[in-house]
Amino acid sequence: MPGELSGLVAVVTGGASGIGEATAVAMHERGAAVVVLDLQQQYQDDRFIGITCDISDDDSVERAFAAISKRFDALDIVVNNAGVGAQGDITANELSQWRQVFEVNVLGIVRTTRAALPLLRRSTHAAIVNTCSIAATAGLPQRALYSASKGAVQSLTLAMAADHLAEGIRVNCVNPGTADTPWVARLLASAADPAAERHALEARQPHGRLVSAAEIAAAICYLAGPSAASVTGTALAVDGGMQGLRLRPRT
Repeated sequence: MPGELSGLVAVVTGGASGIGEATAVAMHERGAAVVVLDLQQQYQDDRFIGITCDISDDDSVERAFAAISKRFDALDIVVNNAGVGAQGDITANELSQWRQVFEVNVLGIVRTTRAALPLLRRSTHAAIVNTCSIAATAGLPQRALYSASKGAVQSLTLAMAADHLAEGIRVNCVNPGTADTPWVARLLASAADPAAERHALEARQPHGRLVSAAEIAAAICYLAGPSAASVTGTALAVDGGMQGLRLRPRT
């Protein structure tokens, strides 16, 4: 809703594209001051404060939050959204790629949250939202590495929620189904038959289409905002029913 985040300061990692960009836009429209952390060095948008940041690098994260702390006395919202994908079964990816994906998808949340905590503790409505995935709770083919990293994100979310509730910091995650994002677009483009692959991805979602980035952003805004003041330790599925529904095949 317009104005529901007025007066709040939010940080969105990976905010220059996809779900992160949609979240930054949605939070801005709801009245928040939004800081976007992203690898894109040329990223510019007058609606946001853009800071180049590599969440897989300790020094980069520390520099980013030093800049944030010079501008703001407190931080109200952290959206740990930045992440990378991977395809294949357990034999498909080199161990170096396993380390790299966990470095971003899991340890990136660790670095960002550690750096943000001193500022979050100064807020009276602090919230952290982690972008997880349906892959954390449903066995998807050819997603072994990605699923393992997102399973860790969901478990980490619950542990963080337990640890920081007494400080007044809520922690939740969103679990999107297959989303219409640049990463999925690249995945489709690399397929032997992109049209058939897109149809297969849409067909496995009960509502018959990919999830939009704007729909996921709306869920993130809800979890981060005052309407969710009693919501913590929750994984909110935004997946068209993929996790919970078992429908008969369409005829």
